Amino acid sequence: MTQALYRKWRPRTWDDVIGQEHVVRTLRNAIRADRVMHAYLFAGPRGTGKTSVARLLAKAVNCLAEDAARRPCDECAHCRAVNEGRFLDLIEIDAASNTGVDDVRDLRDKINFTPSQGQYKIYIIDEVHMLSTAAFNALLKTLEEPPAHAIFVLATTESHKIPATVLSRCQRHEFRRLPVSEIVARLKHIAQAEAIEADEDALTLIARQATGSLRDAISLLDQLASTGERITLSLTQTVLGTTTQQTVIELVQAILDGRPQRGLEQIHHALDAGADARALARQVVEYLRAVLLIHMGNGGQVETTAEIKERMENHAHAFSLKAILRMIRAFNAAATEQRGGWHPALGLELALVESLDATSSGSETVMEETPRSAPKAVAPQPSSAVASAARKAPASKPSPPTGEAGSEVERSGEPPVVSLEKVAAAWKSIRALVRPQYPAVDGLLNSCTLLEVRGDVLVLGFSSPVVMEKMDKPEQIAIARRAIAQVLGVDLNIRCVLTQNKGQIPPDVKRDGMVAAALQAGGEIVDVQETRVSRSQEGEQHG
Repeated sequence: MTQALYRKWRPRTWDDVIGQEHVVRTLRNAIRADRVMHAYLFAGPRGTGKTSVARLLAKAVNCLAEDAARRPCDECAHCRAVNEGRFLDLIEIDAASNTGVDDVRDLRDKINFTPSQGQYKIYIIDEVHMLSTAAFNALLKTLEEPPAHAIFVLATTESHKIPATVLSRCQRHEFRRLPVSEIVARLKHIAQAEAIEADEDALTLIARQATGSLRDAISLLDQLASTGERITLSLTQTVLGTTTQQTVIELVQAILDGRPQRGLEQIHHALDAGADARALARQVVEYLRAVLLIHMGNGGQVETTAEIKERMENHAHAFSLKAILRMIRAFNAAATEQRGGWHPALGLELALVESLDATSSGSETVMEETPRSAPKAVAPQPSSAVASAARKAPASKPSPPTGEAGSEVERSGEPPVVSLEKVAAAWKSIRALVRPQYPAVDGLLNSCTLLEVRGDVLVLGFSSPVVMEKMDKPEQIAIARRAIAQVLGVDLNIRCVLTQNKGQIPPDVKRDGMVAAALQAGGEIVDVQETRVSRSQEGEQHG
């Protein structure tokens, strides 16, 4: 029978331990100074090395090497016996299956016998929090006054369940989750030694899926290696039930654009392709967490490709902090819900709806005719126009955009050289033409809304001024124009505008008028009606 990789690659010396330098340093110094304690508590998440370090401690205290600094040497008879599982003075107890007081009493009776091979008898009690209250009480006296030849190592993933009386009798060490970079480095080393062909992006996905557990990561690598194929990103996604990062980005973009149909399409397409619903929810949470870090000014902590990070930055600028937090909570609930639901997509669908509500409630402005709402108002424009401030228009009928300074986009009487519907139908082809050479421009074109074609001008709306500023540059505009001309055969000028511009007063609106008051109260200009107003009517309106 083939030995599992996580057992084969278990640390054999202190230098082999990954990610727990603070624990290793303390234990090595204790070995050198001959100040080994009688009881230790190793606490931390699963797969982080608690049992492996406990076995190393057992090897070190019984190692036959004369130089204490070299213990464990991994070469002497005792070290080899521990490696091969035949060292009689190393006793490993699974507390999950030996929870009763009788099991502890049996241990207490045998502990007084002197070691058979080494200098110390090492008792490793795994998942010690599973012991009953009576069993803990029976263990207390032994922990407090153990024989000189006995050392206890208690390992647990839930230290809060251990009585304070036990905790106070142990030297406590906290094991931390391993960073993705350290797990990937270890997986590369194992893959090379085992002649396993694996792509780096596949190993990165394995490391992320392991959530800080090196043992889980090695087990996943072992599982994928069993397929007999080269471990690619596609194979890893299929086996692990995950989906592509692009699906997650498109789902978040659908939330930003207020397009529930598009969001549901992304969810169902991923699930139909074999993705696990909870795994997809975890991926969305991971992406939104990165967006949150960037939003809070900690983008340096985000580990991803430059292209994906740029999309994350766009989303970080476009979403409010409140909306990001609500989305993370919604999808985290979908990721942690129990399995066995009658409809696997329901949790994701509810999270999508709640996220759409979070983004819309943060931007929608109510303009009812009540004392607490901003009033409807009109004000004369130089072109004898009357602007009406009202509730924000639906997403399917975008309101006339306003430019960066808040001024109204000029109206053109010329008919459009191409219909907006035709541009929208060809938009994917236009982006596909841009994407290979200019992925950043493709991301910007994906973040905009097609508003209108006025004569030979295509108006693109952006909800974030930062994103609009990145697109509204001559070199970016030129790239988009060339792609449009190649796909549609027409030369369109491009104008970038903000589609949300609350609180800003256009320069042509009187600052002490009712329109200005409505805008400052949270309203938006959603329609500009051309009309002829006599001077007497103007006076009445101002009055």
